[in-house]
Amino acid sequence: MPGGIDFLVMGLSHRTAPLGVRERLAVGPDQIADTVRGLANLSGVREAALLSTCNRVEVYAASPDPDAAIAALRANLAQRSGTTESELGPHLYVRVDVEAVHHLFRVASSLDSQVVGEPQILGQVKQAHDSAIIAGAAGPVLAACFTGAFRIARRVRRDTEIARNPVSLSSVAIDYAKKIFEGFVGRTVLLVGAGKMADLAARALRGQGAELLVTNRTAARADDLAARIGGSVHAFEDLQGALIRADIVIASTGARQPVLTRALVAGAQRKRRGRPLFLIDIAVPRDVETGCAELSDVFVADIDDLQKQADEHRDERRGEADRAEAMVEGEVARFLEAYRGRRVGPTITALRAHVLAIARAEAERVLGGAGAPLAGERERRAMFDLAEGIAKKLLHLPQVVLKKGGADPVDGAALVASVQRLFELEVADGGGAAASGTTAPAESDAEASSAGKVGGT
Repeated sequence: MPGGIDFLVMGLSHRTAPLGVRERLAVGPDQIADTVRGLANLSGVREAALLSTCNRVEVYAASPDPDAAIAALRANLAQRSGTTESELGPHLYVRVDVEAVHHLFRVASSLDSQVVGEPQILGQVKQAHDSAIIAGAAGPVLAACFTGAFRIARRVRRDTEIARNPVSLSSVAIDYAKKIFEGFVGRTVLLVGAGKMADLAARALRGQGAELLVTNRTAARADDLAARIGGSVHAFEDLQGALIRADIVIASTGARQPVLTRALVAGAQRKRRGRPLFLIDIAVPRDVETGCAELSDVFVADIDDLQKQADEHRDERRGEADRAEAMVEGEVARFLEAYRGRRVGPTITALRAHVLAIARAEAERVLGGAGAPLAGERERRAMFDLAEGIAKKLLHLPQVVLKKGGADPVDGAALVASVQRLFELEVADGGGAAASGTTAPAESDAEASSAGKVGGT
């Protein structure tokens, strides 16, 4: 990356860590700004953004000293999770430079999602970058990388069938429940929470014969969702009463602690006269207390339990996913070539200015300074032309080597950094949005609103 600044990502996901570990690091929307500011102030970190969804917590950072940044980030994540670095370490992955760019592009394109092709993740990635900008933690490196990610994500959605008939974690949960109950006709489904994931679940339930109930801590939001889906509202203050009415519960609130506690569910179950109750928890942190699964006739599924159902959707989209992977590979190569080319340009310009300034200064010294009687105007011009000519000939080969070698994915950064250090060149960190094209336009309101605790991938 430009000026010796590396782009890196550290995090964990559904692929590397169980839900119990992920939820300990999950960060709610109201905590993102302060968390990102803290990350940006860590040793070795110059820019930072945080992506926290149901299935991943990832820190994206720009650093002049990746080793120091990685050590500081690992310690910070361990401290926030309430574990030691040795305990958390096996669940973490680290990607630097090319691998970090590739990872971000795949995440934004929903290729690393639990449900491949789900539409929520692009909005969540966009919101992660926007939050970093608002917090004052984002800069030119993150701007370039995230803008490139938005561009390839939109291309994947436009040019492949990966997002045809969009599938979300909510719709996977509905498919899961449908198999358990052999359909929804005559069943009552309770939505605990009225956010994006509850809305997606309600859409998947339309026309399937279920009676829909909505309960939410904020009554106005429950009223709004119920009106849109043709359901009814049950007061959140009587959550036990809502459980008594329900056959299936889909929980997706933004609470930091379980709202469906063992005591609450046990009390409801005593009044249900042996009717089975199926709790689907698609929130992180979890809404359903762990002990609920031990209760008689109560069945609990969390987002990790939905993995088999998600794998079926992944298999259905395998061909389109392979096409999308190839598109991402090509876009990463083009992005890095353009980015590194823009890194080399300012260094060549600074080198030329530096050497030519020395040549002109030496010519002035030999001539005795401006207006000196040692030479006439013709002689002075000849001396300056000679000095510049020698300087340009000396610059020719270094410029050629920089242009060719500066874009090399392995040695390019070291070459540019060496030239800057050898000649003590002052080259501002470049790249920014210009390194990857124009700033990405804002995503739709639906995409932007999907970030937060109960998001997609």
